[in-house]
Amino acid sequence: MELSVKTLAGKAAGKIELDDAIFGIDEIRGDILQRTVRWQLARRQAGTHKAKSRSEVNRTTKKSIKQKGSGGARHGSRNAPIFVGGGAAHGPRVRSHAHDLPKKIRKMALAHALSSKVKDSSILVIDKAEMAAGKTKDLVLAFKGLGIENALIISGAEVNENFARAARNIPNIDVLPVAGLNVYDILRRRTLVITKEAAEGIKARFDGVEAAEAE
Repeated sequence: MELSVKTLAGKAAGKIELDDAIFGIDEIRGDILQRTVRWQLARRQAGTHKAKSRSEVNRTTKKSIKQKGSGGARHGSRNAPIFVGGGAAHGPRVRSHAHDLPKKIRKMALAHALSSKVKDSSILVIDKAEMAAGKTKDLVLAFKGLGIENALIISGAEVNENFARAARNIPNIDVLPVAGLNVYDILRRRTLVITKEAAEGIKARFDGVEAAEAE
């Protein structure tokens, strides 16, 4: 697959050949994408939610009423969940929400996410994501010329400091190094913008996965 390459100024900068196995999948598997996004979001959850049980509530443990003669039910301390101020029954506990997802599924999902952007004509290749000065105004004008409003921008191995500084004040724009490329961020933005270096890094990333699987 061949795509045109542009500069930040909107000028033509040649063409680039992309691997069809990564960017040219025809039938996009929505179930695989859903599983991977769910896996990513589950890993991000802090899991620090917690409610106090009856053994953790700081209330008196004195028997509240006499055992007999009140005409009501028999009760011990007021820590029980049925009383106001008592502990919570089966409340949330501190835990990890993370779960396993096979590497093959994660690799497949990334390829399907990238291919979905190509299929929707929502991918743009630029020669490099660099700026001489970190001026947000200049980058906004460049994005306007390229038609970028809501995008994930994948730079090379490292993000140019001036480019990152200029982009961080622009709403709906995310900038990541190629190592940070992930399914959730690809899908949550309308346009995927990759540099030539990022395209090479993506290919190397998939080749590395295949080599590890062969071993």
